[in-house]
Amino acid sequence: MTYDPRRFGAVLLRGHLKMLDAGMKNSRLSGKAILAKATELTGQSYKRGQYGAAITDLNNLIKEIDHA
Repeated sequence: MTYDPRRFGAVLLRGHLKMLDAGMKNSRLSGKAILAKATELTGQSYKRGQYGAAITDLNNLIKEIDHA
């Protein structure tokens, strides 16, 4: 398996989104900033609080990268 920076970023964002979805906050990155990063990777736009949808799209992206 070769290194793909998109997969690495998707895995990190997915973890952060799971924390936000569970109610945990990070002082450095807001939910809006994390959703903006997820939009860069997936191409889908997300509104405030749509962490679950972003997690699902990132899971699909990770599977897509793994099977490519």
